[in-house]
Amino acid sequence: MTSHKPPTIDPVAAARWATHAPGGASPWLHEEVARRMEDRLQWIVQKPATWLDWEPSRGGLEGHALVARRYPQARAHVWEATPARLEQSRQALMPAWWSPERWVGGAPQFALPAEPVQMLWANMALHMAADPQALITQWHEALAVDGFAMFSCLGPDTLRELRGVYEAAGWPQPHHQFTDMHDWGDMLVHAGFAEPVMDMERITLSYSSPDRLLAELRVLGRNLHVARFAGLRSRAWKQRLEDALIQSLASQEDGRLTLTFEVVYGHAFKPKPRLKVQAETRVSLDAMRQVLQRGTGSGGT
Repeated sequence: MTSHKPPTIDPVAAARWATHAPGGASPWLHEEVARRMEDRLQWIVQKPATWLDWEPSRGGLEGHALVARRYPQARAHVWEATPARLEQSRQALMPAWWSPERWVGGAPQFALPAEPVQMLWANMALHMAADPQALITQWHEALAVDGFAMFSCLGPDTLRELRGVYEAAGWPQPHHQFTDMHDWGDMLVHAGFAEPVMDMERITLSYSSPDRLLAELRVLGRNLHVARFAGLRSRAWKQRLEDALIQSLASQEDGRLTLTFEVVYGHAFKPKPRLKVQAETRVSLDAMRQVLQRGTGSGGT
């Protein structure tokens, strides 16, 4: 299988971010995107019996609670990249010991499920992956036939104002390039998903000061660009950055600094397996059993 690795992402930096220690509450923007993505579930006819939340400590702990309330009878599973973030999710999502929910099967399972799930929920994770095609393939493998994936990530229009500031100053790129939603759709199909549905929206956030803006960006992620600044910047450079942000981004009306975030939403389902017939075809016994038991038609959500 061909791997579609973003050419501007430094895989070492991406791996370092993937194992970065938890920083408390999930980012506000991620929680807002999770709320909007959860609202899209109203259009999905299928009601999953099991679902897997991919890294809710970053994707949105409040978002996890929203999905759990929509599907109260579904068994939830949680996956995190590190034990520390898994513990953070456990403390936030596990019902209190006295809660009936904890004893009647409503508590999440903090491990990958032994059996495939009907829904995979992945909020704001894909754009930070050094090998997103491999990650999408993992999601496909975690899903049962006719199960579906719901995900969101940042698109290429994100932080266009910040790119302008850096370009005017002659500095390297402030972030790695974000992938267009049409390319995400192609990767979903390549991984074996069917009928991907993609859409996007732009969210504009404003900040009272450069410090607040930079603090928000630090929570959302890191600059993974292969040609980013090498090493740490000085206090003098930080002051130049703050001055440039005020000069370029401040509104003439109230002085607030604005940034654009393009949010991409994706939805696709895992179809029943189909046999590829060639001059000589070799089929595993499991694959043959699935075809014979389920037929060759395609299911949907």
